[in-house]
Amino acid sequence: MQHVQVILLTADPERLDDAIRYLQDKARPMLADLPGSQGMSVCANTELGIAVVESFWVSHHAMREHERSVAPAREEAARLSGGTVSVERFVVASFTRVRRPQPGAGVRLTRMDTDATRIDEVVAAYVDTTLPWLTETPGFVAELLFIDRSTGHSIGETRWQDAAALAASRGAAAAIRADAVAATDSSIRAVEEYSLVFDTAEPA
Repeated sequence: MQHVQVILLTADPERLDDAIRYLQDKARPMLADLPGSQGMSVCANTELGIAVVESFWVSHHAMREHERSVAPAREEAARLSGGTVSVERFVVASFTRVRRPQPGAGVRLTRMDTDATRIDEVVAAYVDTTLPWLTETPGFVAELLFIDRSTGHSIGETRWQDAAALAASRGAAAAIRADAVAATDSSIRAVEEYSLVFDTAEPA
């Protein structure tokens, strides 16, 4: 099953562009050459100085095996941006792409906490309720669901044609979140919005 490493980079807004250029010009080709790598994506909120960097791997083993190659890139991005990084690792439980999102696409991350014993209920509720709504909503281009079975943490990520489509989906997305919380006894940890910088990932 495919795995993903999710890095949250919190930076000096005036220096975030330096880190993004490094990720695009240096880290991306380095990652592409590693066995088991299935690409990466970067989205950012440049006003706040925050970026989310996702690297996709064919397996947990491949992700862990190349940790020593990937860690220096994280540290360099933090150094260039005057920021800090945190790392989470997940299984990719769902992936749908109507078409590949282009730079500037709107991205929403919904971070949710659930009793780890009920994580399968979260996946089932997402597939049964959230996915149909997404695929029928104008401007939707892609979705991913990341889960951590050991902790009950999950991230639902949706990608939209542009910032306007992202904004237009907010009301309905809030209703869907409320339904998911009620159905699975979960809690929403954070809702974040970004703009896609680049995407070379090929989630399975």
